[in-house]
Amino acid sequence: MPCATPLPGNHHLTTTTTTLPTTNSLSFAQQLSLPMPSSSSSLLRTTNTNNNPLLSLEASSPYVNCFLNTLVVSNNNKQQQINTSLFNFWRQIQGCNHWDNLLDPLHPLLRQEIIRYGDFVRASYKAFDLDPTSNRYLNCKYSKNTMFNQVGMPHCGYQVTKYIYATPPPPPINIIQTNSSSTARWIGYIAVSSDESVKTLGRRDIVITFRGTVTNLEWISNLMSALTPANLDPQDPRPDVQVESGFLSLYTSDEEDTAFGLQSCREQLLSEVSRLLRKHKGESVSISLAGHSLGSALALLLAYDIAELGLINAPTVPITVFSFGGPRVGNLQFKKRCDELGVKVLRIANVKDPITNLPGLVLNDNNFRVLPWSCSCYAHVGVELLLDFFNVQNPCCVHDLDTYIALLRSPTHSAQQQQQQSLMQKARQLVSRCTSSQQHQNNINILPQVFSNHHPAASWLASLSTDILFSCADELLLLALLLSSSST
Repeated sequence: MPCATPLPGNHHLTTTTTTLPTTNSLSFAQQLSLPMPSSSSSLLRTTNTNNNPLLSLEASSPYVNCFLNTLVVSNNNKQQQINTSLFNFWRQIQGCNHWDNLLDPLHPLLRQEIIRYGDFVRASYKAFDLDPTSNRYLNCKYSKNTMFNQVGMPHCGYQVTKYIYATPPPPPINIIQTNSSSTARWIGYIAVSSDESVKTLGRRDIVITFRGTVTNLEWISNLMSALTPANLDPQDPRPDVQVESGFLSLYTSDEEDTAFGLQSCREQLLSEVSRLLRKHKGESVSISLAGHSLGSALALLLAYDIAELGLINAPTVPITVFSFGGPRVGNLQFKKRCDELGVKVLRIANVKDPITNLPGLVLNDNNFRVLPWSCSCYAHVGVELLLDFFNVQNPCCVHDLDTYIALLRSPTHSAQQQQQQSLMQKARQLVSRCTSSQQHQNNINILPQVFSNHHPAASWLASLSTDILFSCADELLLLALLLSSSST
């Protein structure tokens, strides 16, 4: 039976950057059970290398560094430390209580585990071969036995057992040229924790990770946003449980019509998961799925599939999805069914990341929860941990996995926040000046104050109404400010 604890609301990450003496000599088990320092003053030091916090992120072992970024809970001016063993606390970390009281503030062990699973997803990006001249093009660069060593994770405590390939659906018209008769791409891998790691983790952990969208055919899958019945259990079709057709097609398509065709991504995954569950029968086992962007959607589909088919008993073998910048996957009935089956999902999302609002930017359960057509609206599954970052010099970072992990590993510095707040303040002052001078007009003509008459965006911005402009995201205001500075 799924846990009956009520789902908490959204949580914003509020963190304090910390720096403690670093070491690379600790074993994996020692890193996860390292005690917290006793002096609260040591928790409040901040590192900034040449005013660039990213320069110090890889200074020490990632597992030590993320563990030592300790949160301090303030309560009536008293500081408390949280010191818990992962061996005894892993079920809570996996979401048995929907991460209640672990997100605000973010528990240090949960933060450590989120980063650790994020690093597993990063490995799938690092190992993916995008060199068209390579013999391993669109496959993994390395063998299963050496992959973790090659991507810089030699002491992760896991062994890769299977590589996973996905076959994107064919495009509506032949607009994508390929040099191979096969369209299957390496999408991720399955790994299992070693006997030594089990002593620290408290259970045998099966990790399944998926990278995000990279190839053109995968982008086409993302654009197939129509809802369709999942129908993954032929004995119980449940036509009201619907998911995005592009994600489902990528998950279920195969190449069996070709001479050396691969099974579908789904068949590969279910076969290996079933084998590992049989192998480790009688042990404490968890299934942890992690993905970024498109990979988050595949991770959630697999978690639902495993639970719907009854391959596991959810309370005994918890199944948890760690989603980084993931889109919506299905409708409200899909969300409800995942909750009924005990699938736990922790969505790490940047409030500035547009991908997390798709598909269903308008037709989602928040906007049409009580209307008759709410069954046709998209809905997010699980509990949300909100991050908040935006780099005016690199807007694409809002969806970048490395940026997600960097913020968790080394929380936002006050100098960066002040810089962004200053830009936002200037943008709002600009709009305020424009509206005060033309308060009786519906249109805001900000052309004289922002752009020259020849700027390509001038005519568009000049036509914006007051209501539309104030309903725009903060990024648009920042964009206007940046364009004005670049045009002068």
